[in-house]
Amino acid sequence: MMIVSDKKEILPKKQVMNKFLLLCLLLVSYFLYLSYQYDVMTGGVASLLTWTFFVLCTPIADAGFLLDFPLRLIFGIRMLISELVVWALAIFINVVSLIYFSEYYETTELTRLLHAILIMPYPYWSLILLSGLGTFLSIRFADELMDVVHHRDRDFFLRHGYKHEIIIIMFFILIFIGYYKLIGSLGIDINL
Repeated sequence: MMIVSDKKEILPKKQVMNKFLLLCLLLVSYFLYLSYQYDVMTGGVASLLTWTFFVLCTPIADAGFLLDFPLRLIFGIRMLISELVVWALAIFINVVSLIYFSEYYETTELTRLLHAILIMPYPYWSLILLSGLGTFLSIRFADELMDVVHHRDRDFFLRHGYKHEIIIIMFFILIFIGYYKLIGSLGIDINL
């Protein structure tokens, strides 16, 4: 019976690793496609800029989650910590690209949109701010869920019921409303 529980514990880690590898394959394929369309340097920079768009300009932890969740499951690193590193890296990549490689923002629709957001602080940096709030709320919520699954901090949830989650969900809704209004002001049509 002890062996079965060990297999159950290893299986989710293996599934997470497989999904992580598939996502990495997708990212590498995108890089290869852009490298084929342009050249290796352009493909590499455009791939990184596209990744930073998903980190900085979407209100959920999607591009960062590529690293956050596997690191949490495999090494126990809290997703909040790894997401802070992801954001710092995305900001660094964009600062360097704006200074030295600004022409690479013209390669794809997403990189052109990212460039427009970055060079117009008002009102579009509020899009990054809303995305950061949404991302870090979703990461905090995911970390809490992982803690509950692993029976840590269970007392907090038993004492407070779902009040905490309801507040987070309401805040999420406000973030998404603001986010979609800002995206609409950029002339992007998002049909839900």
